[in-house]
Amino acid sequence: MSCSNSLVQVHKLVEQLRLEASMERIKISLTAVDLVQYCQDHRRSDPLITSVAASSNPFKDKKSCVLL
Repeated sequence: MSCSNSLVQVHKLVEQLRLEASMERIKISLTAVDLVQYCQDHRRSDPLITSVAASSNPFKDKKSCVLL
């Protein structure tokens, strides 16, 4: 019984490895170039690079804290 369980697990592993090996991969260098280009194209609208104006910041506190 243990041998048949082990054999089934090995067959599943082999099928998974065959599936992974048959997948078409994208070269990392091409993906990095695309990512850099995207960042450069959208840098004007990126709030991490160009800060958000205080008047349009939805997370800014509406009232200031006053201690008595």
